[in-house]
Amino acid sequence: MRKMRLKHYLFLLLLMSVLPVTAQPKYEVRAVWLTTLGGLDWPRSYAHDGMGITAQQEAFVRMLDQLQAINVNTILFQTRVRATTVYPSRYEPWEGSLSGQPGKSPGYDVLQFAIDECHRRGMEIHAWVCTIPIGKLKSYGYKEMRRRHPALVMKIGEEGYMNPDKPQTADYLADICEEIVKGYDVDGIHLDYIRYPETWRGRMQASNITRIVRTIHQRVKQQKPWVKLSCSPVGKSGDLSRYSSRGWNATRRVAQDAQQWLCDGLMDQLYPMQYFAGNNFMPFAIDWQEQSCGRTIVSGLGTYMLSPAERDWPLEELQRQLSVTRSIGIGHCHFRAKFLLDDIKGIYDYMRHFDAHPALIPPATWLHAIAPTAPTRLVVNRQPSGDELLWGGAQDRSGAPYLLYNVYASKDGPVDIRRADQLMVTRLQDTRLVVPMTGWHYAVTAVDRYGNESPAASYSPSGYQSQPHAKRQAAHLLENDGHYLLIPDRNRFDARLVTVHDLQGRRVLSAFNEPFILIDRLPEGMYELRSLSKKGVQHRLGHFIVRRTWRK
Repeated sequence: MRKMRLKHYLFLLLLMSVLPVTAQPKYEVRAVWLTTLGGLDWPRSYAHDGMGITAQQEAFVRMLDQLQAINVNTILFQTRVRATTVYPSRYEPWEGSLSGQPGKSPGYDVLQFAIDECHRRGMEIHAWVCTIPIGKLKSYGYKEMRRRHPALVMKIGEEGYMNPDKPQTADYLADICEEIVKGYDVDGIHLDYIRYPETWRGRMQASNITRIVRTIHQRVKQQKPWVKLSCSPVGKSGDLSRYSSRGWNATRRVAQDAQQWLCDGLMDQLYPMQYFAGNNFMPFAIDWQEQSCGRTIVSGLGTYMLSPAERDWPLEELQRQLSVTRSIGIGHCHFRAKFLLDDIKGIYDYMRHFDAHPALIPPATWLHAIAPTAPTRLVVNRQPSGDELLWGGAQDRSGAPYLLYNVYASKDGPVDIRRADQLMVTRLQDTRLVVPMTGWHYAVTAVDRYGNESPAASYSPSGYQSQPHAKRQAAHLLENDGHYLLIPDRNRFDARLVTVHDLQGRRVLSAFNEPFILIDRLPEGMYELRSLSKKGVQHRLGHFIVRRTWRK
C-alpha cells in the first residue's frame, strides 16, 4: 500500500479553497481524447465522395478551432481502433467509421490530415493505439485478425482480444507503432487498454504486459527518440494506506504496472483514467504525482460523467478535480471531446476561464535537456493591420528534424517569458507572424521536439534586445544526501507547503510542513525549492543538487 498522511490530504482541501484559478502555470498538459470508434467524437458523417471528404475535414477543423479557443495543447487521436486504422496500414484494414464500410479507404489519409491541422494550431498530436481489444466477434477487424494471425487471437464472451501471454503479440503491436512513427510526424504514441481484460479467466502476469510495453518502447525510440510514449492506466494504481481502491486498480486487478514503467524509463507520460468522484479521486491523483519519478502525469477526467445519461455529476465535481490537478502540478485530459465541446453543464465555458492562457508542454528533460540557441534578430514592421514579426532561425541541439517557436507579448513593458499570461502563440512552424496590435513589446523563443525552450530574442518599441532567460537570484545550495533534503526555516513565509521545481520551472515534488522532503526518486541534477503560503504566495528558499555518486 502507498502511504498517505491524513494531514496532507486535509491540507490540500484547504489549499484548494484559497488558490486562485487564475494562477495558471506556464507548463501544463491540457488534453482531450478524440474518439473515432463508431464516430463517437468524429466523424459524424461518411466520406463516400469528394463532398463527403470535405464535410468530414471541415467538421474536424471546427472541433480543433473550438479546442484551440480553450487552449487545449494535446490531442490524443484514436488511430488504431479495434484492429482497424485511420491511415493506410500494411498490417490492418481501414476503420469503418470513416467511409461507412470497414476495410474501405475514405479517399484521403486521415492521420496525415489530423497531424497537419493539429500542428498548424500549435497542438501536439499523439496516435492513440488501442492495444489488446480487437472488437466484437462479428466485427471486420476481429475477423481479419483471426484470419491472418489466429494464434494471437482469443475470445472472451462476445469480444475478441489479442493474447498478452503470446510473445508474438508484443512484436505485432510494436510493428503497428513503428509503422506509425516511421510514416508520420506524430508527437507521441498513446497506448490504451495495455492490460489484461478484467474478465480474464487465467493467471495474469504483469511481466507479459511489461514485455509489450518494452518492445514498443524500443521500436519507437529507435525510430524517433523525441516521440513520447504514454498510456492510460486504470485510474487507481493500488490501495493507499487510508483509501481503498475497492478492488479496481491497475496493479493487482489487471497486471498493469504503470508507475514502474515511468520509473524504468519505459513511459514518458501517464494519463490515468480517474473517472471517479470525491475521495475516489483526490488521494489517488496525489499518489500518481508522488510516484511520477519526474515524468509527466496527466489526470484523465470523466467529463462524460456530467451527462444526465451517465452519472449526472454536478459541474462543481469537475471543478474540484481540476483544482486538485493544478494545485499538485499535474495536467488534465478530458474524456471525451464531444462532452467537452457540447458544453455539458457549462464545462466548455468553464474551461475558457480555467485555461485562459496558453501553456507549453512540460519538457521531456529525461530524454534530452540541451535547449536550442536563441532565435536571431527579431524585427517588427508596423502595418495598418497590426505588427509583422520576423526573426531568424535558432540552432537545434537535439537532432530532431525541426524547431518550433513561441511568441510572447506585453503591452506595458518588457516581456517576461516566465509568465504564462504573456505567452501568445505556441509551437509556431514559421519564422513570421502578423498580430492584430501595434506598439507592444515582443519576445520569441525556439523550442525543440523534446520541449526544451531557448533564451529569447526580444523587441521593445525603443529598440531590439537579445536576452536570455531572466537571471536567477543567487541561491545557496541546500543540504541533501540524495535521499532526503533538509528544508530550511520558512516560518517567516507562513508556509504550509514546499514545492520542488526543475530548471525548466516545472513542479516535480511537493511536501508539507515537515523538516525533510524525500527526493530519492528525482533524477540527478539541480533543482529549486520554493515555499507556498496558504494565500498562494510563493518564495524561493534555495537551490540544491542531487548527486548519488557516493553509492558507487
